[in-house]
Order: sequence, then structure tokens, then C-alpha cells
Amino acid sequence: MLEKKYFNKLKELSEPTRELFGLVSITVFVILSFAILNIYWGGGDELIRKMKIEEKRIAEEKKLNEVISSLPSGIVVFYDGSKHYKLSKEQYEAVCKITKLIPQRAIMAAHFLNHKAYELYTINGNKIDDTFVKWDKDKNKCFAGYTVSGSNVGVNETANVYGEVLSFLSTGIDTRVYFIKNF
Repeated sequence: MLEKKYFNKLKELSEPTRELFGLVSITVFVILSFAILNIYWGGGDELIRKMKIEEKRIAEEKKLNEVISSLPSGIVVFYDGSKHYKLSKEQYEAVCKITKLIPQRAIMAAHFLNHKAYELYTINGNKIDDTFVKWDKDKNKCFAGYTVSGSNVGVNETANVYGEVLSFLSTGIDTRVYFIKNF
């Protein structure tokens, strides 16, 4: 009985008023639903922490990309006595941190001093298992390396080549390791 009374009063309201009431009801329902979901499954502090870390990473990457784009194309070094473009200490660190590529030219040059790595590289079809370029804070130097193995051709051997990066190649778009000093 009570339901019919309120239902009849709702029917007596004008069309725009009923539409407004419906819109307000749906809005309140959606807001309450998300509030309840956020209480149970909201990321809260963990999500905020992850977002701040990501924002910091993006800002640093943007800064590093600005350094890279300011470099001339060609070979860039960090030491005196070279006809190539000399990097400042800050540029050297920035270039190291953003460089991810070790081209085949740098790998082949490093093989001259590591015969085992050269043999594995040759028999496995010039396959590189893993590469890395990293900045060493303690030594204030950039190091690069790679791993080759014969696992894909049945040879159970692995060789790691690791050394200081002496020069980079700047293409204007990215940078690559140009020479690894591995002795």
C-alpha cells in the first residue's frame, strides 16, 4: 500500500523533474559503487608510490633524451687526445645510462681478446644470448658486456665478455656502444 502511494506521487511529477531525479539517482549510485570498490580493491598508497616512481623514471628519461639529441652524429668519447667529440662527465654518464645497443662491430672488436667467445659466437650462428650497458657509480665509468653460448648447437659452454666502454656512436636518434675495452 505504501509503495503504491509513493509510486503514484512519483507519477504525478513532471517529466523533467523525474528525469532529473533519475539522473541524480544514477550518479549517486555510481559514486557509491566506486567508493565501495575502492575500499576493497583500491591501490591506495602502493598505487601512489608506483605512480611516483614511474613519473620520476619518465622525467629522467626525458632529460637523458635531451642530452642525446644535443650530441653531434658520429663517434663520441670521454677522454682527451681524440679527434672525436668529447663528452663532459655529465654527458658521459647520461649517454651510458640511456644506451642499450651493442652493435656487431663492437662485439667483433671485443672478440679479438677473447678467443673462447669468438669460437662460440662463430659456431652458434652469431647469436648473442644477453647484452648489457650499465653505469658503475663507484668507478664513475660505463661498462658493457654480452654473453655467448653454444647451447643452441649442443655445446655446453658459455663465455662472458665484459669491459669498459671507451666510445659511443651517436646516430642523432640513439646511441650505441662503439668500442669495449675488455682487457
